Amino acid sequence: MLHNFKAVTLSYKKAPLDIREIIALDEFSCKLFLQTLKDFIQASDILVLSTCNRTEVYYTADVDYSQEIIKLLGIQKGIAHITHYLDYFTIINTHQDAVQHLFDVAMGLDAQVVGDIQISNQVKQAYQWSADNETAGPFLHRLLHNIFFTNKRVVQETSFRDGAASTSYATVELVEELTNDINNPRILVVGIGEIGADVCRNLKDSVLNNVVITNRTQAKANILAEECGFEVLPFENLVQGLKEADVVISSISRDTPFFTAEMIKRLEVLSYKFFIDLSVPRSIEAEVENIPGVLIYNIDTIQNKANTALEQRLASVPKVKQIIAESIEQFQDWTKEMAVSPTIHKLKNALENIRQEELSRHLKKLTPEENKLIDDVTRNIMQKIIKLPVLQLKAACKRGEAETLIDVLNDLFNLENQPETTQK
Repeated sequence: MLHNFKAVTLSYKKAPLDIREIIALDEFSCKLFLQTLKDFIQASDILVLSTCNRTEVYYTADVDYSQEIIKLLGIQKGIAHITHYLDYFTIINTHQDAVQHLFDVAMGLDAQVVGDIQISNQVKQAYQWSADNETAGPFLHRLLHNIFFTNKRVVQETSFRDGAASTSYATVELVEELTNDINNPRILVVGIGEIGADVCRNLKDSVLNNVVITNRTQAKANILAEECGFEVLPFENLVQGLKEADVVISSISRDTPFFTAEMIKRLEVLSYKFFIDLSVPRSIEAEVENIPGVLIYNIDTIQNKANTALEQRLASVPKVKQIIAESIEQFQDWTKEMAVSPTIHKLKNALENIRQEELSRHLKKLTPEENKLIDDVTRNIMQKIIKLPVLQLKAACKRGEAETLIDVLNDLFNLENQPETTQK
């Protein structure tokens, strides 16, 4: 089944956020779903990957299990009519396409933010769960290690992962730059709409861990804070939070500025306080920047930073695709060799059995020293005899001509009737 790798995927390309949220699996659910698939479908090399942008299952099988996988996913998620969501899924049943897709996903080529640095770690985590659950076979082990090596090449040889290419990534990167000289800076996030929530999730994966969230609807803030491991500040205590914060990130949605010059003046800023306004229209009054010690960065600053990084990443895409193509070609060579390994194994067994039979006729008449000498000599002869056929077979694999040579070897050595283990 080395050429039967398949995938079932639901991603941002076809499914909006509200659908992805319904289907998404957390760590516990991913591990549970791996075990469910292991028990209910005849497949190997099973990998379950679930992020905010995609939920995917990769597997190796002779038949298409996509419908069964989607139904089992519906059962686990408690979705009574999972078939209503079928149009959001993409089924990849071609081996080469599934391999290509996993490479593209892991490198960040298929990410919503091109070159997403998180996805590589998420794939590594998914692979670890497969290995722990014993759903990863030799094929998946080899494939993932090829992918990880390819990722190293992409990092070392291109600018594909350089810079922050999304607004939320760029915001976190800016905060890290601004607070580089501040010991354990306190970050206050005000408003957790879509962009505010994205910033929080990216802060979770950054070196900044002293983060406080506040929102008019505290229940919403509590859910996000629990997800990210942050503190929640009641909105009525906002002024105190502003006084304590080194950086204030605002993504409040309203028609007029929420933070006025009069409000910020009352904070009596003694050193520096950084405000980052991610709202459109702006949520921080322009006059605030005239207050000593207050520095404001607006959405244009952030997006210019992100756009510059994105342009740099997009310029690296052709090189990334070339590196992936080289890696896939090497992996395909290994896959082809694996397809002929049973023939090589049987051929070695056939010659070894002949050697053992001949030795058993004569060794009883010899001394232990003579026995060892003859055993070593005949073993070396056998290894030299088999070397050329094995090399020719591997070379034929790369040319796509292995089947003819396999048939010849089967006929010459009656390999179909050879036992799997060497006779003793």
